[in-house]
Amino acid sequence: MKNHNHMLARKVRRSRFVGVAIVMVATLMTSGSALAEELIFNTQDFAPFSFEAEESVGGPASAIIRAVCEAEKLDCAFKLLPWKRAQAEVRDGQANGMFVIGRNAEREEWLHFSPAIITTEYGFFVQEGNPIDFKTIEDVRGYTVGVYGPSNTSRSLESIRDQLGDLTIEMKGDDESGFRKLSLGRVDAVFSNRDVGNDMVARLGLENIRYAGAQRSLNYYIGFSKAFNDADVVARFNARLAVLIEEGVVGEILSEHNMVLR
Repeated sequence: MKNHNHMLARKVRRSRFVGVAIVMVATLMTSGSALAEELIFNTQDFAPFSFEAEESVGGPASAIIRAVCEAEKLDCAFKLLPWKRAQAEVRDGQANGMFVIGRNAEREEWLHFSPAIITTEYGFFVQEGNPIDFKTIEDVRGYTVGVYGPSNTSRSLESIRDQLGDLTIEMKGDDESGFRKLSLGRVDAVFSNRDVGNDMVARLGLENIRYAGAQRSLNYYIGFSKAFNDADVVARFNARLAVLIEEGVVGEILSEHNMVLR
């Protein structure tokens, strides 16, 4: 009953938010304010969420942003960069926003967030011969675990290490290194976004690796610099995005990539 009430409360909150968003879009559209400026969105090579495709950026997140920009008649451009540079350009005002990102306290200080656009999860990958069926962090006690970082993913793993007190982290600045080490038995597991890990394993042809289970689910967002964006533009973008979520447009885009938004 508690779960049912919780889900009902979430639906009520979402309905209220979407109702406000629809009113906001209508108000902004009738106010006569034209949005002619270009919005630049930075991302990284983070397949399957974002990747280079035909001299542009492919993936579900960019498709969602394009749908919003088309509906609002905004001129939007995309840049795929190393992640540190992508973030730095947003901080310095050379770009308006970045995706896909998780929310944390540090980012809340300098970014406006969109509504959630994708639901995914963090979990552990292991070799096929490892019988682990991950349920609790005790299952990886004593493990040496590879992870991409610094990142939200690595910070989550560091929290697990701090709770266990018996876990070794091997952090690298790319996802590929950890999975190759796991395939060779040089680490016991890799902690990764599930979708990123599955895509990486398939692309590298690593047939001796499997997903052992989820540690937690999370949502991904678009972030807009607070210092270098017109608040009205961000509000209009986010309001239109909320409408497209309610209308099922975002869900259709995600289903084409075998992803969901919960």
